[in-house]
Amino acid sequence: MTELTLTPAQTAERCSAVLDELERAVIGQRQALTLVLAGILASAHILLEDLPGLGKTLTARSFARVLGLRFARIQFTPDLLPSDVVGAPLYDQRSGEMVFRPGPVFTQLLLADEINRTPPKTQAALLEAMGEGQVSVDGQTRALPSPFVVLATANPIEYEGTYDLPEAQLDRFGLRLRFGYLSSGDEVSMLRRRLERAAPQITLDPVCGPEELLAMRQSLELVEVSPDLLDYVVALIGATREHPQVQVGASPRGGLFILQLARGFAVLNGRDYVVPDDIKTVGVPALGHRITLRPELWTGKVSADDVIARILASVPVPRTDPAVALRR
Repeated sequence: MTELTLTPAQTAERCSAVLDELERAVIGQRQALTLVLAGILASAHILLEDLPGLGKTLTARSFARVLGLRFARIQFTPDLLPSDVVGAPLYDQRSGEMVFRPGPVFTQLLLADEINRTPPKTQAALLEAMGEGQVSVDGQTRALPSPFVVLATANPIEYEGTYDLPEAQLDRFGLRLRFGYLSSGDEVSMLRRRLERAAPQITLDPVCGPEELLAMRQSLELVEVSPDLLDYVVALIGATREHPQVQVGASPRGGLFILQLARGFAVLNGRDYVVPDDIKTVGVPALGHRITLRPELWTGKVSADDVIARILASVPVPRTDPAVALRR
């Protein structure tokens, strides 16, 4: 069978159709949906962190449906075990042998719902899956389906009954997003649509499938990045390590994610080259969860996202036109 290939322009067309279909269910969040889709194109896992009832779970289910991916959900609870995530060997009475029972992680889009409501030991069960697309149980390594995407939801850490995500786990997420409340107009539109369809849920149509999504991901490799933008990304990462309010700055993985997310965002905006605004748009979602503020700021009103926003505003932006530079 011939492998499917797509150009960035073809990927942009399909992404536009994906977002249009998603907006039938998730109203008033086009920018957030665009960033999530850019993350999926960039082979990143996404953390949706916000208050209950703002559409995090609906977003994950909708993406699975529209992208035509196999879907599984894990409801993280304090008593969840690692074997409940990755699976475990069970004794088969008929054969007299131990047989591996795959866990829900063996899917294409995994909704890790309220991931911060389970202890770190169980959260860590996802580390290998998210980092390498495989799990190891009883000395045997098993590959996960491709594509494999984790969309995790988390409620704010100040809520009772939640646990901090380990830093190694946070670093596996390509971006962290917060939806926020809808505008009054969008909220009225949501209520009106509910009345018009006369049903609790809306049924979305698949726009593409796993093979097409893999081709869309591969098309990002055709998106050009000028050398001065690479310097700009490195300067941003370096600034997180030197900022006086930051105890631990972003790792090199942060730069890799910014690069791929910016390429994905460029494609979603109909370009086959990255501009500085692509990097600035993905900067806060890509880096806000990768830095650790100094302890004296933990009880204050300073957030990591605020610090990243100030860094983005202070680091000089390349003035050359990437479209012109890449044609030379």
